[in-house]
Amino acid sequence: MEKREVDAVVVGSGPNGLAAAIAMQEAGLSVLLVESKENIGGGMRTQELTLPGFRHDVCSAIHPLAAKSPYFQTLPLHEHGLEYIYPAVAAAHPLDKGTAAALAHSLPETAQRLGTDEKAYLSLMEPLVGDWPDIATDVLGPLQFPNDPFKMAKFGLKAMTAATFLADRLFTTPEARGLWAGMAAHSLQPLSKMTTSAIGLVLMAQAHLHGWPLPKGGSQSIANALASYFISLGGKIETNFHVSSLAQLPSSHAVLLDVTPRQLLEIAGHKFSPLYRWQLEKYRYGMGVFKVDWALDGPVPFTAPECRQAGTVHLGNTLEEIAAAEQMTWKGQHPDRPFVLLAQQSVFDGSRAPEGKHTAWAYCHVPGGSTKDMAGAIERQVERFAPGFRERILARHTMNTQQMEAYNPNYIGGDINGGVIDIRQLFTRPALRPSPYRTSAKGIYVCSSSTPPGGGVHGMCGYHAAAQALKDVFGLKAKSLN
Repeated sequence: MEKREVDAVVVGSGPNGLAAAIAMQEAGLSVLLVESKENIGGGMRTQELTLPGFRHDVCSAIHPLAAKSPYFQTLPLHEHGLEYIYPAVAAAHPLDKGTAAALAHSLPETAQRLGTDEKAYLSLMEPLVGDWPDIATDVLGPLQFPNDPFKMAKFGLKAMTAATFLADRLFTTPEARGLWAGMAAHSLQPLSKMTTSAIGLVLMAQAHLHGWPLPKGGSQSIANALASYFISLGGKIETNFHVSSLAQLPSSHAVLLDVTPRQLLEIAGHKFSPLYRWQLEKYRYGMGVFKVDWALDGPVPFTAPECRQAGTVHLGNTLEEIAAAEQMTWKGQHPDRPFVLLAQQSVFDGSRAPEGKHTAWAYCHVPGGSTKDMAGAIERQVERFAPGFRERILARHTMNTQQMEAYNPNYIGGDINGGVIDIRQLFTRPALRPSPYRTSAKGIYVCSSSTPPGGGVHGMCGYHAAAQALKDVFGLKAKSLN
């Protein structure tokens, strides 16, 4: 190969950019990682957004897929300061009648709490929990011939269904139906759409296998540990380096871009074939989010005790109410009672707030690009299940979809999933190609959540993109995950 300033450049320091950079550096290459912001992290940043001493996760907060990511778990991140905390209850789902479903680490315990739906829940989750070690790398990767076709087919038959269809077939109690709806709603789509069961199944399986951890000190701790390990291998990081053109980058054999199709076109569109450009231009983004962070005078006073033990609480009451709210949002409307995802990290991690004080983190789904202030609607939903919550608010910080995008350009219109993950874009994101990580230009790859397997702090998009680049450009193999 001709001499270059570095072997590879990675643009963007979110979980996928960091994963890609580490995978390339582990293969013995020289890698430069550039980040447009002052600090690394992408969606893994922690800041004092409200009052001094109150540390808030700006985007990602609870990490079902991070601790046991097929790639991240091969890295010695604990040696670089990363420590996970596991709440006793991964997620709770309160109902108006004062009860709550609880997604616990124990599968039998979770099922038993669902009453007459106990057997139905066990029949749904026991096979997946047992099969997960054999299908994890295929579920969290590009479309390919699976390691275990039979087990993958079993998962796929359930995962490809609509969440409402699966719930109607299996569950009768409000607790089981509500718990399931809250899990599936992480897909940022109407629950009547195909594939919405996939995210619910994966999230529930992670709870029973590993729990839903939060990183001690904040999500920034994950980014710091990844960066520390990357640097220990000889990698280099430059911040305050905004990339709008390939011409800004030092010479290299490969460029990996942790960006969505819109920025990909801006940065490198002139290098692409007309067909590939057309495919990127047709890429679809989904619903956005409106986020609130609170500094509190005490913990959120949930009525149901299960909620007070949970790292995550889903606020939406019944499946029917959640499904209606998500459908309205998809159609461009703002429901009065939005589905709210709330995290209460300070209950389990004392470093997040001054002694005796607390933080809370929440968001709801809104139409892409919405600028409507949803703080009032979110707080009403919290108060609904935690009377007296408003009295504990010391300060709040809000971010609408435009502010989310300004914070992280990958959040187009507030879409934190890097694009709609529906049947049309599940395995063809960002374009229909033999490898979704290759662009049509030699040596240029995309490694963002706009590639399989999509959003989440797992680094698998970055790992798979790096593996493709290592094979194509350098004739090398990435670290095996099997």
